[in-house]
Amino acid sequence: MGANTSQVSDLSDNPSLKALVGTESISENDPFWNQLISFTFISPTSSGDSKLLEEAVIPLAKILIENNPRSGNFGALVRIFLGRTKELKISTECQDQLFIWQAHNALFMIRCLLKVFIREMSEEELHLQFSYQERAPGSCGGDQDLLEELLSNLVHLIVEVPLLDITYSILFEAVTTLLVFFSYQLFHKDILRDGIIYQHIMKGRCLSLTSRLVKTLLYNFIRQEKCPPPATHIFEPKDEGGLLYGLASGVASGLWSVFTLGGAGSKAGIDQEHNPLPLSNQSLLLLLVLANLTDGPDWPNPYRQAITCFRNTQDTSSLSTEQPHTFQINFNSLYTALCEQQRSDQATLLLYTLLHQNANMRTYMLSRTDMDNLVMPILEILYHVEDRNSHHVYMALIILLILTEDDAFNRSIHEVVLKNISWYTERSLTEISLGSLLILVVIRTIQFNMTRTRDKYLHTNCLAALANMSAQFRCLHQYAAQRIISLFALLSKKHNKVLEQATQSLRGRQGDSTALPDYAQDLNVIEEVIRMMLEIINSCLSNSLHHNPNLVYALLYKRELFEQFRTHPSFQDIMQNLDTVSLLVFSHPNTRKLIKRILNVGAISPHTFVVFPKQIFPRTASLTWHAVGLS
Repeated sequence: MGANTSQVSDLSDNPSLKALVGTESISENDPFWNQLISFTFISPTSSGDSKLLEEAVIPLAKILIENNPRSGNFGALVRIFLGRTKELKISTECQDQLFIWQAHNALFMIRCLLKVFIREMSEEELHLQFSYQERAPGSCGGDQDLLEELLSNLVHLIVEVPLLDITYSILFEAVTTLLVFFSYQLFHKDILRDGIIYQHIMKGRCLSLTSRLVKTLLYNFIRQEKCPPPATHIFEPKDEGGLLYGLASGVASGLWSVFTLGGAGSKAGIDQEHNPLPLSNQSLLLLLVLANLTDGPDWPNPYRQAITCFRNTQDTSSLSTEQPHTFQINFNSLYTALCEQQRSDQATLLLYTLLHQNANMRTYMLSRTDMDNLVMPILEILYHVEDRNSHHVYMALIILLILTEDDAFNRSIHEVVLKNISWYTERSLTEISLGSLLILVVIRTIQFNMTRTRDKYLHTNCLAALANMSAQFRCLHQYAAQRIISLFALLSKKHNKVLEQATQSLRGRQGDSTALPDYAQDLNVIEEVIRMMLEIINSCLSNSLHHNPNLVYALLYKRELFEQFRTHPSFQDIMQNLDTVSLLVFSHPNTRKLIKRILNVGAISPHTFVVFPKQIFPRTASLTWHAVGLS
């Protein structure tokens, strides 16, 4: 870094860098600056190499912290960069690669130094480092706030400079430098609502560019542009994406840890290490950071406003003046990008944010006829729950919960037929509806949670999604029907075990005054889950019995599971409906022998379903059901 340094080990001995961090002021007109920012540096190709670079920069940055109040060289470096940004757009149009290269190098050095500054000092002290700028003879001092000037120029650079091969690197640096500024939150428990950087971004000159910045970051995510090949870079990275992604990985992963409350998994980090889409990923991270900044005491977060109110480019109605930061974007392109990028938890968070807060985008998604493209990646996340961090799993589950609140979605997913689901390895599924697959995956998540994490709220959300869907169950796959009853059997077994433990504990501790384990609470939790399962089954039977013969077969085959709950006061009302189904089926003269054969075989044969008398199901339309639990 600086004057053709080629190795990390050379940084501490580099004469240009020594001059930069030294005590002598360097005039902005000095040829030194052109030499300093015309470096060729072999780029790191992994986060390990990036860490070595950062460790090499730390001692230089600490020296600069001590000497900058006398030299003002950091402010001079910032002004050198700002001077070049004024002509950056023209340089892009003229294909002036040398000018872009130098501007990139200057910003790269600023970012490397800022990472250390932010870790070593408060925002007020950082602000002072920017203010030491008039010590050098010949420097052009002024009254402007250099920190705000830099922030404003970075935003202008992102929204105004077109994304081309020759501008990819500097756009990446601009996005990542903003992320570095926001990394102050990493070192504070309290929300930095009154911080200098927060105030500049939320209320300063950047405010007028809110909608353009959000739109640009979204389009960076949509375009999914790969890092250009080495031939298009003026600096000479050894490997595709090495310098660009590697050097930013520390800040990006750190911010993402804050975003996910420290839950970012190691396997996700490995995926990021080899991700060839650095600008897309960094843009998404910056977008999410901006959207999740807290509201001020007297003003809402403008970036969240922009994300929650943007509209489709095909929407021809005029933009509302009541929503000052609204804009239009291609919903089809955004939907496609969201479907393709659900491997990362930040993309899943964006999907959740849009579904939850942007009514226009939610309506558009639910109107799509290819919802399987969106739902399948979400199901795959849940299916591989053991490989995902808990926050990614929760976001995927909440997305399903939001989707299943729509009745049209619940109907349509049973009409989409899928074939040969390669990632579902527990059983070969040659043909299954999307709805049945969703049920299978959610039930599998519940069972995983029961045996591993034991998270009550995960149970609740999974069952809530099934409850939302239950009235619209249609033509359930036989395996899905069996898994519903198997889950109930597992819950029943767990209920009996806890009940037995409670009974034995009471008998063995007569006269013992020590505290007993809270079996009553455990029983209440299990009974609550059992009731939800019964309500889900009851809702299906009440609304679409004749559409679900496979569920009826599974219920009849395992009818003994429900015996113990028939007299239980918490379940009597629901059990009446299940008894009605049993009586209806068994009372039909053409089914008695068939049902007996099914029960004696010990398994449900697919061929049995074909010959089951379908004429019994229309009779259920005249039944009176008890409206319990689910509505």
